[in-house]
Amino acid sequence: MKMKRIIPYLLSAFFLTATVLTVGNAGYGGKIKEPDKAVRTEDEPEREMRGVWVTFMTLDVENEEDKESAFRDKIDTIISDMTEGGFNTMIVHVRPFCDAIYKSAYYPWSHIISGRQGEDPGFDPLRIICNRCAEADISVHAWINPYRISTASTPAQLSEDNPYMKDGSIGVKVNGETYLDPADERTRELIVSGVIELLENYDIDGIHFDDYFYPENCGDFDKERYEAYRASTSSPLSLDEYRRENVSSLIRDVYRAVHSTKSGAVFGVSPQGNMPNNEVLYADVERWCAEPGYIDYICPQLYFSIDNPALRYEGALAQWLNAKRHSGLKLYIGLGGYKAGTDADEGTWLDNDDILRTEVEILRANGTDGFILYSYDSIHDEHNEAEIKNLTDYINSPSQ
Repeated sequence: MKMKRIIPYLLSAFFLTATVLTVGNAGYGGKIKEPDKAVRTEDEPEREMRGVWVTFMTLDVENEEDKESAFRDKIDTIISDMTEGGFNTMIVHVRPFCDAIYKSAYYPWSHIISGRQGEDPGFDPLRIICNRCAEADISVHAWINPYRISTASTPAQLSEDNPYMKDGSIGVKVNGETYLDPADERTRELIVSGVIELLENYDIDGIHFDDYFYPENCGDFDKERYEAYRASTSSPLSLDEYRRENVSSLIRDVYRAVHSTKSGAVFGVSPQGNMPNNEVLYADVERWCAEPGYIDYICPQLYFSIDNPALRYEGALAQWLNAKRHSGLKLYIGLGGYKAGTDADEGTWLDNDDILRTEVEILRANGTDGFILYSYDSIHDEHNEAEIKNLTDYINSPSQ
């Protein structure tokens, strides 16, 4: 039987340090307040973010005979579980592979809905999601992978109306995978047009990007384009700066599109939890957090146990608490529900069954604005069951 964690946190008395496995092997520290010393802000008009990521794999009905009925059943179950668990926001994967689970003028139908990319399923999954979430008072953030077109095997076949199939020059192949070219202005225009389309046609509350930007270890795939750029300017950026600016330009353009299209809608990004690791993806998260005009919220993926020997949860949290943040930025924390009760992080998730609950206590004590659980599937995974129950019992308790 697992022993309940005793919480004697004396963390406000000293700076935490951690060994960080990253490109620079940098160490980070910061003050973390004790959970029982929490000072909750009562003047915030927004409710605490209690989100759940719902992946495209969870939504997949491609092998179902009656796809619409199967999809409706999935959404009903997800919403029931979210309501029972005390969650209030669905971060739902609407565009995983330069495709869509909604009717789009820019992207083909996703294979996960119809069975084959580009084939109309005869129903609108995102409309179903929005309608059911509205009935349940659950907010909806449309989760987009902006650049990814395909991995080595998924989708099995791209449709003729896929933007890349219409014009291959808009994409690049890296390590056997295909991406929209981040340096191409047409890429930004396509992604921004898709964002505007979503906000205009669907009752969604936000747009959400995860940590897929430039592919890792991408080599010199953009050598020709970069050299052309260097030749066109008297003061060219370095290659790293050039790539970071390409991504930041997209983030800035999406932010502007969100705020000019729908009042009250927000735009957020969920980057790597260990802040320096975002450098290899050319995601300038420190800039986006510090300067207005990029994002409304940041949700680092702190998928670490409290006793993870490589990087403890508190050490990762300290990086984001210590980072400069503009006054309007919300800080949410991504929780690794999928690791709970498994041998991940050198077995440290097996030590206790209230790690997720403890992590929520810590993030609340330190003034963050909420959390998002990765992913919905962990709610029904037998390995995660005890941890998820302790978490949901806690967030549903009368005092919360």
